[in-house]
Amino acid sequence: MSKIKVLYAEDEQFLGKIVRESLESRGFEVIMEEDGANVMAAFKKTIPDICILDIMLPNKDGFSIAEEIRELNEDVPIIFLTAKTQTADVVKGFSQGGNDYIRKPFSMEELIVRIYNLLRTKPEGTQKSTNGIVNIGQYRFIVNRQVLTDGREERKLSFRESELLRLLYENRNAIIDRRDILNLLWGNDSFFNSRNLDVYITKLRSYLKADPVLEIITIKGVGYRFVTG
Repeated sequence: MSKIKVLYAEDEQFLGKIVRESLESRGFEVIMEEDGANVMAAFKKTIPDICILDIMLPNKDGFSIAEEIRELNEDVPIIFLTAKTQTADVVKGFSQGGNDYIRKPFSMEELIVRIYNLLRTKPEGTQKSTNGIVNIGQYRFIVNRQVLTDGREERKLSFRESELLRLLYENRNAIIDRRDILNLLWGNDSFFNSRNLDVYITKLRSYLKADPVLEIITIKGVGYRFVTG
């Protein structure tokens, strides 16, 4: 089965990197554009199976891009990805030819389910079983079930615990900006959410403490670095 080709327009570099790499790790082919002015050229060149468009893009917004796409292709599914929450924006998105609308922050699992739903297809069984499990040191992280296990006992993670662990793992051994984590998982970097992040980091450290190789290092004034060996 050939890869599903996704045209993804997003100007938030950190979020874009995470979404692109997460989709690619699950077998998708991703063509990403950060400038709205370049999206139509990429669409014509690649002929994607589905489009994921952030609404607030530089030079040309997602609504305008969707309108141009519909002039060329009436069938390709379009998902709008945005922080906007007003009902009028949702209505406008659908009136411009959108098929679905996801508000930030969101989980990758939700996005992937919506992609498959619009394409009326399902992930291949082997792909699902392989990419649903991540080995982190002596632990196995079963992403779809939000479970962390060392082979002896299973720990059920909350949604945000699971998303934070996935985010740290996908950016392992690199420094992740604290504000980027807050904006991605909580939607803003308020003081209250910042304190929540501290709590979740402490929890994850306690969950992973049996493996001395694994360490979530605080980079003061910047963010975190997840060392996996």
